Amino acid sequence: MALVNPHGKVKKLKPLLLVGEELNEQRQKAKSLPQVTMTSRETSDLIMMGIGAFTPLEGFMGEEDWKGVCDYYARNDGVFWPIPITLSASKEQADELKEGEEVGLIDNETGDLMGSMTVQEKYTIDKAYECKQVFKTADAEHPGVAKVMAQGDVNLGGPLKVFSESFYPEMFKDIYLRPAETREIFREKGWSAVAALQLRNPMHRSHEYLAKIAIETCDGVLIHQLVGKLKPGDIPAEVRVRAVSALVENYFVKDTCIQAGYPAEMRYGGPREALLHAVFRQNYGCSHLIVGRDHAGVGEYYGPFDAHCIFDEIPKGSLELQPLKIDWTFYCFICDGVASMRTCPHGKENRVLLSGTMLRKMLSGGEEVPDHFSRPEVLSILKEYYSTLEEKAEVKLHRYAEEKS
Repeated sequence: MALVNPHGKVKKLKPLLLVGEELNEQRQKAKSLPQVTMTSRETSDLIMMGIGAFTPLEGFMGEEDWKGVCDYYARNDGVFWPIPITLSASKEQADELKEGEEVGLIDNETGDLMGSMTVQEKYTIDKAYECKQVFKTADAEHPGVAKVMAQGDVNLGGPLKVFSESFYPEMFKDIYLRPAETREIFREKGWSAVAALQLRNPMHRSHEYLAKIAIETCDGVLIHQLVGKLKPGDIPAEVRVRAVSALVENYFVKDTCIQAGYPAEMRYGGPREALLHAVFRQNYGCSHLIVGRDHAGVGEYYGPFDAHCIFDEIPKGSLELQPLKIDWTFYCFICDGVASMRTCPHGKENRVLLSGTMLRKMLSGGEEVPDHFSRPEVLSILKEYYSTLEEKAEVKLHRYAEEKS
């Protein structure tokens, strides 16, 4: 059997990243263009379009696409899309730009020239409305809401030329894979049914259980780690990569899973973000997305299985990829293993509930991690990371005390 098709009507990957002489020419040209700075989220979206992960998008969305995505999960041409992909600017800067004008796009954190865009549209949006549609809340404490509300007052829409993937290929060279590359790996292995496991936390026993369920039913699993920007307090990607590698090497059958990283920034959008994860995992060649408890959630904004339900609410045929819905999982002392609500008959007093948030909280607070929460090889790496944080905090406190004395 063949792999799933890339998303969209054309069913072909559409990477926007320039190469060779065209790249050199366009990069040189862009240096003399008006410059628009991008936030880290906008930069990561540009890179995702560059590598074809956001196929079939050709640039940042115009007003009709923005409205259609907010209201109907679809662009103006009818193609399913769950979250607006937009670029903003201040009103003052937007007023200086003419429609049809080309601009250079600068990452505001690195200062790198990332690409260029032809400004086809300038439009204003109701940011609170977007937040309520996408995140189900306009609460400024929600990290995704905070990003949207901090955007410039005017959105700029138009087609892109992408020049760079930033530091990702070099920093994560052992796992950084583009959609065309994962598809080629799957073909070489003879895989057609491939499940993606979304990760922004180190793998604990529940993640391991989910992956192994998928291995039982699919040809293999893509352990797909977000290596883009996270909220404060989340564990850095390079630490998570080491932890996942240790788990895979010690507890998985060889050649049943592939570890890869992708350069998106987390939106913490719960159900809607689960759909976005599904769209770009289809572009990576995955036929299934593992959807567990509170997928892509944060705080108490979403119910534990809202991300399950949303796949039943979208128009039929929106995606070729299918969700692999799995119930709440935990370690049960009586079952003597990881189980779920559907397989374990015992009471909660016999269970160790597993979550990445809980693991981070225990490690950062110096608490003892319960037995069976995570594999010892993983815990060793995480404890080493948190011990370095404590050492840095002590040094900082000591310096502060010296300055005050």
